[in-house]
Amino acid sequence: MRKLRYPRPSRLLGFAIAACLCISGCGYHFAASGDALPSGAQTIYVARFSNTTRVTGLNDDLMRYIKDEIALHKRLTVVDSPDVADLELSGDVRLFNTSPANFNNAFEPTAYRQSITVSAQLRDLHTKKEIWSARNVGGSVRTPVVGTTVVTTTPEFLEQNLRAGDIAELSDLQVAQTQTAAGRDQMMQRFAHSLYVEMAEGF
Repeated sequence: MRKLRYPRPSRLLGFAIAACLCISGCGYHFAASGDALPSGAQTIYVARFSNTTRVTGLNDDLMRYIKDEIALHKRLTVVDSPDVADLELSGDVRLFNTSPANFNNAFEPTAYRQSITVSAQLRDLHTKKEIWSARNVGGSVRTPVVGTTVVTTTPEFLEQNLRAGDIAELSDLQVAQTQTAAGRDQMMQRFAHSLYVEMAEGF
């Protein structure tokens, strides 16, 4: 008698059920659902992150994006004082770097890569215990700094106030300044989203 080449339907069903159980047992949840947060926690205080980089105000800009991201998910309410908060998020902006990413034929930079590294901790203010931490979490973005390398049809560019015709009228210095600033904002916005997901899901 020949053996069947394919598993029987009952076996396939069993494999599927086992896979689902394994996934649920490993704590997998839909991103940013907040399942890892204490069930009774409703408010959070975002402390001012320290800044060990040479870029003044970088921590304040990042904190604004983090607060906006937390408010966006509506799982926690951001409050202005730890005295009325269930949780406290604190951290340290450890590194911010800008380095050339692309060059033209004359070896002049046409794009830069901006990167940020942050450490963060989440404390339960009722139990006085740290319930989540992340060390050296990073994020980066590639930013064109020459008009001829700016792709004006990308979602990143369309989020800006500039339009395709504006780039042609700007000097190289103005293009570099506007695109670098826009790239930094986009990087911090994405980073804040990733940080919230990790915090809310306990990754």
